Amino acid sequence: QVQLVASGGGLVQAGGSLRLSCGASGLTFGSYGMGWFRRAPGKEREFLAGINWSGGTTDYANSVRGRFTISRDNTKNTVYLQMNNLNPEDTAVYSCAAGREFGVYQYWGQGTQVTVSS
Repeated sequence: QVQLVASGGGLVQAGGSLRLSCGASGLTFGSYGMGWFRRAPGKEREFLAGINWSGGTTDYANSVRGRFTISRDNTKNTVYLQMNNLNPEDTAVYSCAAGREFGVYQYWGQGTQVTVSS
């Protein structure tokens, strides 16, 4: 049973920072690439950042490049998303996903709410 559980969300003011974590179980974590996604009210799910199995390759959406940083710790089966300079447009439910093929995700996790006030 594969489980991906995101945590660390909350309420922050514009300009603030937040670090999200996503813990994985039920899979060989080091064999999977990981990604972060978000879904805002009334909008489609949006890709934010991806990282390969070793952490040596990362990819970012233009909307978050320079503000967000993805990383992983394979000894802890955890992927992180450091978010800086948050603005109200970042308000959404954030979740992580796992995939064996680069850019293709098979497993989708439970999200955590991030709310940014003005």
